[in-house]
Amino acid sequence: MPVITISRQFGAGGETVGQLVATKIKADLLDKQIVTEVARRSKLPRDEVEAQTEQPGTFLNRLLLALGSANFESSVPSEVAAWTPPYNDPAFDPRRAVLDLTQQVVREAARSGNVVIIGHGAAYLLHDLEGALHVFVQAPLSARAKNVMETFKVSEEEARKRVKHTDENRAAYIRQIYGHDWTHPSHYHLVVDTAALGYEGAAKVIVAATSARSH
Repeated sequence: MPVITISRQFGAGGETVGQLVATKIKADLLDKQIVTEVARRSKLPRDEVEAQTEQPGTFLNRLLLALGSANFESSVPSEVAAWTPPYNDPAFDPRRAVLDLTQQVVREAARSGNVVIIGHGAAYLLHDLEGALHVFVQAPLSARAKNVMETFKVSEEEARKRVKHTDENRAAYIRQIYGHDWTHPSHYHLVVDTAALGYEGAAKVIVAATSARSH
């Protein structure tokens, strides 16, 4: 039963590609359901859980949008960019609870098999899972900015800012939790470019690679 993880640059269409792949191979799709399930298990509000993850709309992304990247970057070195909001209560750190539960949900899904898992460091968490296929979905900045402009009805400047900030957040999450460079191709079995292949084409390549890996 295939297990496919999809890491993706913001605006590259990784979620759409993941849905297409899941449909083609008749697999479950684990994307936003991860946040929902972690919120249920932790009894924290969904927004609070989302603020602890690498999903768009996280605390870091909101902070960057509010302060402006120049102000933020001038005050905080990139290597210490945080993927979580500060928490003052030493008795309960929701960051650790959310991380532990997120990893638990991802591992459980992988054990069940026949699943496409989007984001949340799944490629790193499941790096030693035999037979799993780890994919990175990318596209040039110009193409991703255009996609964000069309999806969110924002200006090109705002779209580029969202792409930059969200990618920085995801990179910081992977660097801090797993100690890896999120975009390095050696961490993946397959890297696909949706600007070159299109969403459907990228999905077909992933399905073909899944079939080849299973044999």
